[in-house]
Amino acid sequence: MTVPGPVKTAARRMSDRALSWLHANRAYGAFPEGTTETIGDPDGVYKPLGETSLAASLILRYGVAGPGQLAAAQSLMDFVWQQFRRGDLLYERQLRHTLMTDPLETYAPFVRCGYRHADLDRLLAHHARLRSVGSVELLPNRRLAVANAARIAGLDRDLDWSALTGATWLGATPEPWAINWFTGYEMTHTVFHLTDWGGRPHGLPPDLTAYVRTWLPVWIDIWREVGQWDLVTELLIVGASLDEPYCEPSDWEAIAALQHEDGFVPRDADPVDDDPLQRFKDHQHTVVVTAVAGSIALARAAREP
Repeated sequence: MTVPGPVKTAARRMSDRALSWLHANRAYGAFPEGTTETIGDPDGVYKPLGETSLAASLILRYGVAGPGQLAAAQSLMDFVWQQFRRGDLLYERQLRHTLMTDPLETYAPFVRCGYRHADLDRLLAHHARLRSVGSVELLPNRRLAVANAARIAGLDRDLDWSALTGATWLGATPEPWAINWFTGYEMTHTVFHLTDWGGRPHGLPPDLTAYVRTWLPVWIDIWREVGQWDLVTELLIVGASLDEPYCEPSDWEAIAALQHEDGFVPRDADPVDDDPLQRFKDHQHTVVVTAVAGSIALARAAREP
């Protein structure tokens, strides 16, 4: 199954503009001066910075963007790496908080692009051998996130991917009409981590691929109807990450039509705050997933015979 021409056009526009917006507004996502590894509100700046590096790392990995966009993605990676004090902040956070998984998850996109921190590498390798670290209780889709980050970082972990997958909501191939907003996001992330954001399409088992392919159009329609654009865009990533991509032109063109000239994409149908900083905080994630969706779709199209 090929990626339709209209989807390629929409994906190019979505990804390029979203990346431009993230690069132009990157200063809004910087840490306050004096930030230490304790980070009282991880969701405030720390997590969004990691999401920005994820988008930039995938654009660089796939390499299907133009020279200017690749330079912007590299600039974003450098910016976020500097925010993390070239890995020192992640190292100090992991050293201080043994059972936290976010330093590894945040580090993985940098490893993907060749950024390494020797002390953090040694610490993570040590932690990978600890029973306490391997036994941290996480939601099943979160456990997959950690497993994929460890795989990217080259950590030697003997993991049962089938068991990890079977423990998720998606792994149960549940009644599709019972999905809600929370399980919708959990389902998308199960696919993201099993396929490493479209880089390993066959990482999603065949039975789950068939289940997702059957019900994804319905789920997209549901959240398009209520204007949950952030979740719709994550569902577009799911479709683009399947072994045979599911990319319905009208879905992609709907998000492309919502996107502003500067690359901004609203997260939902609610009014958008006029304050630039609040606007960034409220909608940065949606712009990130728009950049990711477009880059994965273009990469899948580039692999077609």
